[in-house]
Amino acid sequence: MSDETRIQGMGAIPHAGGVAFRVWAPYAQQVAVIGSFNEWDGGKHPMQAEENGSWYANVAGAHVGDQYKFLLTTVQGEFKRIDPYAREVTNSVGNAIVHDPSFDWAGDDFQLAPWNELVVYELHVGTFNEVDDNVPGKFATVSARLEHLRKLGVNAIQIMPIAQFAGERSWGYNPSHIFSVETDYGGPLGFKRFIKRAHENGIAVILDVVYNHFGPSDLDLWQFDGWSENGRGGIYFYNDDRARTPWGDTRPDYGRGEVRQFILDNASMWLDEYHVDGLRFDGTVYIRTPHGPGSADLPDGWSLLQAINTLVEQKYPGRITIAEDLQNNKWLTKDVDAGGAGFGSQWDANFVHPIRQAVITPQDEQRSLAAIRDAICYRYNDDASDRVIYSESHDEVASGQARVPQEINPDDPEGWYAQKRSTLAAALVFTAPGIPMLFQGQEFLEGGWFRDTVPLDWDQSDEFRGIVRLYRDLIGLRLNRDGFTRGLCGQSIRVFHLHDERKVIAFHRWDKGGPADDVVIVANFFREPQDGYVIGFPAAGIWKLRFNSDWRGYSEAFGDHSSADVVAEPGEYDGFPCHAALSVGPYSVLIFSQ
Repeated sequence: MSDETRIQGMGAIPHAGGVAFRVWAPYAQQVAVIGSFNEWDGGKHPMQAEENGSWYANVAGAHVGDQYKFLLTTVQGEFKRIDPYAREVTNSVGNAIVHDPSFDWAGDDFQLAPWNELVVYELHVGTFNEVDDNVPGKFATVSARLEHLRKLGVNAIQIMPIAQFAGERSWGYNPSHIFSVETDYGGPLGFKRFIKRAHENGIAVILDVVYNHFGPSDLDLWQFDGWSENGRGGIYFYNDDRARTPWGDTRPDYGRGEVRQFILDNASMWLDEYHVDGLRFDGTVYIRTPHGPGSADLPDGWSLLQAINTLVEQKYPGRITIAEDLQNNKWLTKDVDAGGAGFGSQWDANFVHPIRQAVITPQDEQRSLAAIRDAICYRYNDDASDRVIYSESHDEVASGQARVPQEINPDDPEGWYAQKRSTLAAALVFTAPGIPMLFQGQEFLEGGWFRDTVPLDWDQSDEFRGIVRLYRDLIGLRLNRDGFTRGLCGQSIRVFHLHDERKVIAFHRWDKGGPADDVVIVANFFREPQDGYVIGFPAAGIWKLRFNSDWRGYSEAFGDHSSADVVAEPGEYDGFPCHAALSVGPYSVLIFSQ
C-alpha cells in the first residue's frame, strides 16, 4: 500500500484490506506489530517510521478479534507494549484486541433532557447489582435494574469510570487503558448494549473520565518507548515536578501535542462510538493546577479543558460536561470565549458540605439555618444548572465518611432520626436550584460506607419501599410531572423566612411565576412539630400541599403530622402580600403550589 493511501487514525484500524496499525513512539529505533496473525514474530511485520514520530504498518492477514502488541526496539532494550489506543484488551496486562467498532445503533436517536430538567443517579457498575457472590456486577446486571431507575424518575445515570483498570475490583479511578472498557464489566460490546438499553428507557448515560493522572499500576504507557527524564514516565507524562499527583507521578503532559490529541480523541470516542450523553471529569483541580488546591495555574491543563469543551460544544451540541473541581471556582463553568473552562456544570461543594452538616449535627440548637440558606441559594454564574447538588456521592460516603443515615445515627442508621433527617437533606436537593444527583442506594437508605467490594442491598428497596416512593414523589415534583410545580425547574429562589430559634426555613421557587409555577417550600429542622406557624405567601387563595415528608405512607416510623392545604389571606408578611398559618411535622418538609 503506497504512502498516499495510508489509512488515517491511531491504533488498530480494520478495513476491507486487513488491519492498519499506527503507534506514536518517537524515541524507538524500530517498531513491529506482533500478534496471533503472525505467530508473534517481530520479523514479519516491521512498521515504517512517519515524520511525526509515529510508526505505521498495514497487515493484510490481520482481522477483527486478533490479539496483538507492538514490539519496540529502543536504546533501553526491547519492549512489548499494549497499544495505547486499544479499544479492547484481554486484561490490563494482557494483549490488545483488534476491535470491531461497528454496532447496531438503529433507533438510537436519544436526546439528553434540558439541563434544568436533569435528575442524575450516580452508580458504580461493580457494586450496583451484584448477582453472583464475589463476582463484580456487569453492565448487564445494571440493565436489569433500569426499570427501578425509570420508575424512580431519574433521567440520567452517571457511571463511575469504566476504562480498563488493574485488578478485578476498583472504584475505577486508576485507568490502565483509557480507550478500553473494563473486561470484567462486559467490555465494549456490553457497554454499548447497556447504553442503548438505557436510552430505550429514557435514561441518559454520563461517563466519569479520569485525565488528571493515569494508572498508576499496570501502565504500559510508562516510559513507553524507552525515553524518559529524571526517572519519570516518558513521552506520555511530564518528566519534571509537574508529574506529581496524589496518585503517583503519572500526570499526562498536557503541553505535548500528541498527548493532548490522545485525550481529545478519548473524549470524542465516548461521545461518538458509545453515544454517551455527557462526561464527568474527575479531579479537574489536578488538571488545571500542578499540585492541587491553592497551587498556581497549569496553563497546559487549563487550555486542554477548554479544548475538550470547545470540541464537545461544536461537535456534540446538547451533551453535557461536568467538572468535579470542588474549589468553588466560577471560571470552570464560564464560557471559553469569556476565559472560562467551558464546562456545562460542576459538582458543588458549597451545597453538599453545609447540607450534610445540617442534618448530621446531633443538636438542633447547633444547626445553622444561615448556612442552609447560603447553600440552597448559591450559584456560580448566571445559570442555576451550572452546579450539581447532592447530599451523597461516592466521595462523600467513603474515605472516612459514611452514608448520611449512618452519619446521623451510627447505632441505628435505619431508625427515625436517620430516616427523617436524611430525607430532609434529600428534599433540599430536589427543591434548591441546580442539577440534583443521588448516589446508588440512597433512595432505600443504604447504610455503611461505599466500598468496591460491598454490593448494594436490594432487599432494602423492598423493606423501605415507602422511602423509595418519597424519592420518586420528590423527583416527580422536581420535574413538574403533574404540571403544578414548574417553579422547581426554574432559575429563581428567594429565602423569605428564616427563624433560627424555631429552626424553620421557607423559600420561594419560580420560573415565570403565577399559578402552577410558584412553589413554596417549608423545612422544619427541629425535633418538635410546629403548629399554627405563620409564613408569607406570594398570592392569596388556596395553596395545595403537594408533598409532606412526614406522611406515614413513606414510613411507618413517621408521625403523619396533620399538615394540609392552606388558604393565604391578604396581609403583608415575610415581604409577601399574603400569609397563612400551617402545621409541619418534626424534621419535615412541605411543598405547596397553586
